[in-house]
Amino acid sequence: MERLWGLFQRAASCPNLMPTSPAQQQLSPRSSQTVYQRVEGPRKGHLEEEEEDGEEGAETLAHFCPMELRGPEPLGSRPRQPNLIPWAAAGRRAAPYLVLTALLIFTGAFLLGYVAFRGSCQACGDSVLVVSEDVNYEPDLDFHQGRLYWSDLQAMFLQFLGEGRLEDTIRQTSLRERVAGSAGMAALTQDIRAALSRQKLDHVWTDTHYVGLQFPDPAHPNTLHWVDEAGKVGEQLPLEDPDVYCPYSAIGNVTGELVYAHYGRPEDLQDLRARGVDPVGRLLLVRVGVISFAQKVTNAQDFGAQGVLIYPEPADFSQDPPKPSLSSQQAVYGHVHLGTGDPYTPGFPSFNQTQFPPVASSGLPSIPAQPISADIASRLLRKLKGPVAPQEWQGSLLGSPYHLGPGPRLRLVVNNHRTSTPINNIFGCIEGRSEPDHYVVIGAQRDAWGPGAAKSAVGTAILLELVRTFSSMVSNGFRPRRSLLFISWDGGDFGSVGSTEWLEGYLSVLHLKAVVYVSLDNAVLGDDKFHAKTSPLLTSLIESVLKQVDSPNHSGQTLYEQVVFTNPSWDAEVIRPLPMDSSAYSFTAFVGVPAVEFSFMEDDQAYPFLHTKEDTYENLHKVLQGRLPAVAQAVAQLAGQLLIRLSHDRLLPLDFGRYGDVVLRHIGNLNEFSGDLKARGLTLQWVYSARGDYIRAAEKLRQEIYSSEERDERLTRMYNVRIMRVEFYFLSQYVSPADSPFRHIFMGRGDHTLGALLDHLRLLRSNSSGTPGATSSTGFQESRFRRQLALLTWTLQGAANALSGDVWNIDNNF
Repeated sequence: MERLWGLFQRAASCPNLMPTSPAQQQLSPRSSQTVYQRVEGPRKGHLEEEEEDGEEGAETLAHFCPMELRGPEPLGSRPRQPNLIPWAAAGRRAAPYLVLTALLIFTGAFLLGYVAFRGSCQACGDSVLVVSEDVNYEPDLDFHQGRLYWSDLQAMFLQFLGEGRLEDTIRQTSLRERVAGSAGMAALTQDIRAALSRQKLDHVWTDTHYVGLQFPDPAHPNTLHWVDEAGKVGEQLPLEDPDVYCPYSAIGNVTGELVYAHYGRPEDLQDLRARGVDPVGRLLLVRVGVISFAQKVTNAQDFGAQGVLIYPEPADFSQDPPKPSLSSQQAVYGHVHLGTGDPYTPGFPSFNQTQFPPVASSGLPSIPAQPISADIASRLLRKLKGPVAPQEWQGSLLGSPYHLGPGPRLRLVVNNHRTSTPINNIFGCIEGRSEPDHYVVIGAQRDAWGPGAAKSAVGTAILLELVRTFSSMVSNGFRPRRSLLFISWDGGDFGSVGSTEWLEGYLSVLHLKAVVYVSLDNAVLGDDKFHAKTSPLLTSLIESVLKQVDSPNHSGQTLYEQVVFTNPSWDAEVIRPLPMDSSAYSFTAFVGVPAVEFSFMEDDQAYPFLHTKEDTYENLHKVLQGRLPAVAQAVAQLAGQLLIRLSHDRLLPLDFGRYGDVVLRHIGNLNEFSGDLKARGLTLQWVYSARGDYIRAAEKLRQEIYSSEERDERLTRMYNVRIMRVEFYFLSQYVSPADSPFRHIFMGRGDHTLGALLDHLRLLRSNSSGTPGATSSTGFQESRFRRQLALLTWTLQGAANALSGDVWNIDNNF
């Protein structure tokens, strides 16, 4: 019995022989999971990041405590011992089997735990490739027990966001004068900087730029007169509000016959010419909408027009009686610079004392433009003769059909003057803990011509609310992996002047450090439809976040469910290209940073008060029928959760493979002309090969990320750098930023873009000679085509090469 008792004592002293319960074993995944541990002691109440390493729990039972299993001994070798009782002998024989059984149970439990935990990890695995939708996972340890997962961050964000006063901030901001350069704007700048300084931010500062802005001359207002057949100036047509004008219009006076040109698009002007009405030497009357004021004036200039009058057509806005409509005496404001930033210092930042070359932007028009009201437009339309306008060109101003013209002659005089004006951008920053030199940027325009409730008051209010919310989260232990940069822009109504000047001033830094830009401008223009104007890199992440935000006007539905109810193809319903008049456009097309701008819109109708003196809080509230707070809150939730994912995820959730689909769609348009090119001995094969290389490089990077060790910080940073620069790879390195600032081959402007190549190829069908090798100044030119094809192909090939990584992994053989 003494020997048996000793055997049991040895077994009890060796933990490797005793089976352990699940409560005694901590099963962790192989991959690392970022959590936050509540720290007791002097730093009680704070959360400290820790890394769980699953491989510690994976250690197997590699050794046993010493144990002798003796066989039968020869007779007489030692004194005879009493026989063991039968159950003890059986236990001794079964011990090895018990150990093996315990090992099998332990291994099975570990594998099950690993699979379950890895599936719930938001910052690892496939989330960078296809953004995970399982964000409602609740870990066993909640916030009160000391650890903070994605669901805890989401709950913390929504808790603090719900304490804000968005509606009051929108109302108060819309009541303040804030034209760029005004005394009211200077006071608002001080107040917003003070508000940021009161929050828990690491840095708050202001950048000042001295820019050339154009304003109307009170002593010499702009005018519009009838001119009789003898050329004598007659009755003046009253421009109801002399403050309404087109910044950056050409200065001077022009006289010409009036012609109606719909929205002033190139196809409208071509249709006009095809109907026998030539725009050359005439004044064009065009409607607000569809394209920007700057595009309308540029198109008119390209077709030889003398000047442009722009009016709001009532038929383009909601006729719903419960909703307010724009006054017929109200004109719409809009700048006409085809570009962004200060047009008198193109490509250079407008810091004080900086020496600039004596050159103006090529986007400045050479013809004058002036907004007019619907009442004045109706008087002009009644005088028009000539062909009846197409049915889709008709409006609701007259009781009879609109005619194209020409009509009586008019004299337009524009006396705007240029002024050097200081503008101020305000910045607040929360530094990241692991990648502080990588910035997730969110911004909103602060200035407005008029009340600007929808134009900038909503965005400013949401920006301030997000600053307050994230500051509260920091006070409660949250610290993002990457830095969060909050910016209030000045000079936005003059063509994103403040944001573009900042980008120009820090161009050499920002394309290396800025991860994503989120714009809050024009965020609430209705509540029926939701649009996201964005880079393809953000499409998958937007889809994921839409599934986490409740619809503001469809109870019980998420925004995603609201969208797919209308159109099962959610991206066709939601995703739109970035327009040039968005502050987000310069981030992508100029600097190569992926960007997004969210907008809630009215169903098939434009918000009627944008860029007018009627863009008040009261009118915005009426258009949304009391749902303004709910819609603004939905935008704040959407933007905030996007910021959390972008600043907190270990691997950046940017879908770098999406551009392969974009190229494929454009190649479908190019294929239409393959027969015409083949007849001339030309081919698009280089583009096809470059697209294939990009697809292969993207897939290779996916596989590298999937098979890598996620806890390796060096690898993680290397992958993040390659992912965040994908947008930059699509800026053509073969054109000068000074000559072609928007170098992006898909979203930019210039001969290097895919759009320009397609426009040139369309000339193959309109070439009068129709013979191979024929060229003309207005037709297809083979030398130009070859250059365009080379610029496009090598930019796309360069993107594939950069995505591939190291030079020894690149093969440039087509």
